[in-house]
Amino acid sequence: MEKILYKPGKGDYNLIMAYPAPESFALASLGYLWLFREADIYEGVNAIRASVDNIPRVKDIGAIAFSMSFDFDFLGVFKILEKLNIPFEVNNRDGSHPLIFAGGPVLTTNPRPYEAFFDFMIIGDGEDTFSRILQILKNNDKEQALELLSKIEGVYIPDKPVKKYTSKLSEVIYTPILSEKSYFKDTFVIEIARGCMNRCAFCTASYTNLPFRYYEYEKILEAIDLGLQYTNKIALLGAQISAHPQFEDIMEYLNQKMNSGMDIELGISSLRTDSVTPKMVQILVKGGQKHSTIAIEAASERLRRFINKNLKEEQIINAVKIARENGLKGLKIYSMIGIPSETEEDIWEFLTLAEKLKQENKGFGLEFSFSTFVPKPQTPLQWTKREDTKSLEAKQKFLEKGLAKIGVKSKFSSIKWDFWQTVLSRGDKNLAEFLTAVYNNGENTGAFKKALKETGIDINKTIDGYDLAEELPWDIIANYPPKQLLINEYNRLLKRI
Repeated sequence: MEKILYKPGKGDYNLIMAYPAPESFALASLGYLWLFREADIYEGVNAIRASVDNIPRVKDIGAIAFSMSFDFDFLGVFKILEKLNIPFEVNNRDGSHPLIFAGGPVLTTNPRPYEAFFDFMIIGDGEDTFSRILQILKNNDKEQALELLSKIEGVYIPDKPVKKYTSKLSEVIYTPILSEKSYFKDTFVIEIARGCMNRCAFCTASYTNLPFRYYEYEKILEAIDLGLQYTNKIALLGAQISAHPQFEDIMEYLNQKMNSGMDIELGISSLRTDSVTPKMVQILVKGGQKHSTIAIEAASERLRRFINKNLKEEQIINAVKIARENGLKGLKIYSMIGIPSETEEDIWEFLTLAEKLKQENKGFGLEFSFSTFVPKPQTPLQWTKREDTKSLEAKQKFLEKGLAKIGVKSKFSSIKWDFWQTVLSRGDKNLAEFLTAVYNNGENTGAFKKALKETGIDINKTIDGYDLAEELPWDIIANYPPKQLLINEYNRLLKRI
């Protein structure tokens, strides 16, 4: 069952809004759902949802819009195009085919590997740009539309320079369609802030969303009240929500609602390690949250300082203590291995820290969740080398064994998938044939290796990194912060090693 929190419009221009993953994930994606809402209320547009497991048959499709949040989403894009009998590459389509375009974090950081498959892409924030795109698509044929779209800030026509679009946050973005099918069942998600002021050197969510912005306090409260008319599940979203200047007031507003007798299930994306407070945790626990997450990235203070994660060990210990003393049952601790300059001593520090946390928080659930460092475009570490797979596997085995002895749970991302994520994130337009071959070979890690052998493309640069002086594939984007600022920051961080 679905609850639609707006009044849909009517129209003859068929626009498929496609999410390249199962429908349960589509219904949990705030950005995708909000833009679907924008299309669904736009006069003259007939917006149609699609996902890899729910592809409606539609005649006279005007355009298909894809949302790409993750590097491997191209596989879902191909699956949907194949089921609609649309050639993957633009050059293989003709006038009878709809315009195919996309937006999302993956394309904002680096659109080059995917430009063969899309007529155009949205670079940066999409909510303002999207309405202008809809107006052009609805009123023009393909050729005219592309000409007009090329003049819009934030629209990338392959091989033409583009300026990333950054919107001023005004209307609060919230979940417009509540569904039992959603991965977050019937949950009303509210974005309260965008970006992050910490600027961790590896983080695209921080650098591609600068400057840090937040919504007005009163508008957030209005959104909360709207959501509570339809569901008791409220979630606050943002990379650094506690940096909202009135975050404590927002939490207290929800607390008062609960004190008045309202049954509210409350969730937040994660706790900021250096700003966890007893009251914040108490409100979360009152809202039914039993577990939460913090991110430390590295166990050694030296390595955290290098990546600009300026956390002291006592702040980590204090955050766990506050979480335990105020009612949480456990914490997941996000961490990373393979950070440039990482030493054996840095790895040992994870065991030292885990043992301290275990001893001081007996009976409290602790889990270290590790990913491997993937150098990402638009960050100060975009030039660096990806660590060798065998070396990372040795570190993983050491930590798995060591943490198990201490009695602390651990989870690890797939090192092999992270390797291919590196190739995709720092690739260029020469990847097009390779991506198609991956899909045709079965979509697993073996398919990537087979596709590499078949196409013979050179991926060494994507793994070994780039020189500071050379042109990068994604330099085609006029970005903020500009490349020189990233170079300056990288050089500053190197002095911390």
